[in-house]
Amino acid sequence: MSALPFEQVTPFPVPQAGRWTAADLDRMPDNGLRYEVLNGQLIVNAAPKPRHQWLIKRLERALDDALPDDRFVLAGVGVLIGDDEPIPDLTVARGPVPMDDRGVAVADVELVVEVVSSLTTLQDRMVKPAFYAAAGIPNYWRIEINPFKGRLPAEDLPVLFVYSLDDLGEYQLAHRVPAGQPVALRSPFEFTVDTAAWLR
Repeated sequence: MSALPFEQVTPFPVPQAGRWTAADLDRMPDNGLRYEVLNGQLIVNAAPKPRHQWLIKRLERALDDALPDDRFVLAGVGVLIGDDEPIPDLTVARGPVPMDDRGVAVADVELVVEVVSSLTTLQDRMVKPAFYAAAGIPNYWRIEINPFKGRLPAEDLPVLFVYSLDDLGEYQLAHRVPAGQPVALRSPFEFTVDTAAWLR
């Protein structure tokens, strides 16, 4: 199979305003990669692995069953924060569901959830929490599914770290929930967490 002539190759988009914005994401190629915009920077990640997606599916179902009627949960949908558009693994927000919008307005978001993978470790543990906190999102959940540095033994996985925004606009750890130790949460709604059920 011969290569395409140079003039037929579609160039990769460049930011139109000197920095990346959420609007630029509409011009990204449909190539199986995941594109986000954080602080004007384009973040590109490979498609998640089955373990990651299985956990997201199980957690989304559990949250959907527990949510108040005026809340909704969506997987892989952007949160609109100014010109930025991060894409949490799960988002819980006040309704109605923005069916035809490009994402969810940050003012409606009550909880964002990220599942840490080998490719998103720095983003999910440091970059995104700081970004979400600065945007005023009141609750952040980080889920670890892989052991790291001997601190997360395999029998404890997955481990849920529950963070709540304090009066200074910073996340504080409210709960650490390892597998096999169910915990009843009160914020942003009543929800009993049993992380062992998410990867059965």
